[in-house]
Amino acid sequence: MATEIKAPVFPESVADGTIATWHKQVGEAVARDEVICDIETDKVVLEVVAPADGSLVAIVKNEGDTVLSAEVIAQFEEGAVSAAAPAQAQVEQSAAQAQAGAAPVVERAQPVQDQSPAVRKALSETGINAADVAGTGRGGRITKEDVSNHQTKPAATPLSVAVGERIEKRVPMTRLRKRVAERLLAASQTTAMLTTFNEVNMKPVMEMRKQYKDMFEKRHGARLGFMSFFVKACTEALKRYPAVNASIDGDDIVYHGFYDIGVAVSSDRGLVVPVLRDTDRMNYAEVENGIGAYAAKAREGKLSIEEMTGGTFTITNGGTFGSLLSTPILNPPQTAILGMHKIQERPMAVNGQVEILPMMYLALSYDHRLIDGKEAVGFLVTIKELLEEPAKLILDL
Repeated sequence: MATEIKAPVFPESVADGTIATWHKQVGEAVARDEVICDIETDKVVLEVVAPADGSLVAIVKNEGDTVLSAEVIAQFEEGAVSAAAPAQAQVEQSAAQAQAGAAPVVERAQPVQDQSPAVRKALSETGINAADVAGTGRGGRITKEDVSNHQTKPAATPLSVAVGERIEKRVPMTRLRKRVAERLLAASQTTAMLTTFNEVNMKPVMEMRKQYKDMFEKRHGARLGFMSFFVKACTEALKRYPAVNASIDGDDIVYHGFYDIGVAVSSDRGLVVPVLRDTDRMNYAEVENGIGAYAAKAREGKLSIEEMTGGTFTITNGGTFGSLLSTPILNPPQTAILGMHKIQERPMAVNGQVEILPMMYLALSYDHRLIDGKEAVGFLVTIKELLEEPAKLILDL
């Protein structure tokens, strides 16, 4: 007897979703709790799993279709299905084609979403399209060796294009990308956004990190990066300048008595901002582990709505992509966002002498309706001082 497969119950902030990918087709064997479908909302990608061993008997909503909360998307039937049947059919088909003189069927590689995290990372780093790689793994899946072997092959001869021909490719914008675009446009139109800049000497933090990173990793099982220093410095600065940790709600100012810092993370589907909760109670290892876990979830599209909801302040690091200076856009209803950038060695005057120091530009964009220039500059200078003397952070000075 067939049972209904329904879309998840969406939170109140999510109106509907779109079928992004069907990982299983009608008649294909499915194991209990195996992912059969991805539904993309304007915030996250939700996975729909099989309720038991069996197979799909009908797909009600196709890829690209809009679905509502708890709406039926497929029909499912419990019971063992021979996984060998499709493979046997393919063997028989290949044999028949060989007798007829036709080329045998070559199993195509699965979409990149179906690959392991290690393979997805390798594809991302090399810029190789999953569809171009011949998968040798089970079910046509790509292995890291397949990516490596494909990378070492000589480049294929490009298709001939007529002289003067101008090629265009049109693809629909994802729901997440559309939502990000709407929020960024709204932020620029509904806030009095202003940006102030400063620079910080990263040498003290870099020396401390170099001295203790091995001990830190051995003790806490986490890599000591720069983000934990910035998160802790921002937390202390937010305590000293409460307006930067506030938000505007209509005609009211809401001052938050907690410190939930969002860390902007780039993913294949767009920019997401998971939130570290109560950063004033977190140590450096907890911050690093939290950011690492969020980054992994973002790459796999598994961040939950709860993990991206709220936040009283945001940090974004364009320096990971080589940006030297930028003006970050606010993440409403927050009233400020800190932009980190590339560490660049530059000649600096120190006590009348010229030294080559690793410098980083900092940018603080803020809503001038709530935060005055004096507070914004003071906030940014506090971060600069805490990073240039990191012992103050440790000793709570």
